[in-house]
Amino acid sequence: MKYVSYATYATDKTKIAAHRPAHREYLSMLLNQGKLVAAGPFTDDSGGLFIYEVDSAEAASALVAGDPFSINGVYQKFEIKPWKLVFSNTELLRTAG
Repeated sequence: MKYVSYATYATDKTKIAAHRPAHREYLSMLLNQGKLVAAGPFTDDSGGLFIYEVDSAEAASALVAGDPFSINGVYQKFEIKPWKLVFSNTELLRTAG
């Protein structure tokens, strides 16, 4: 099942930048394990949206808890909700990396 996490970041941009490489490495690992569907920050860097493929909200919470952004206090708050994919355009979801 898919779960969405909507996270709000700390306002300290230096803190965000310092932990972003480890955060992205962690997300890459989840992607390779088939646990991350999509992820990315809001363009104003106030937070991010993450879509996980896991069996429960508790499993999604555990993934958030293991994220370097969570461990190092970048996430100020987050909300996890089950999410049902109805439509998708994979061409529009492609990223430049």
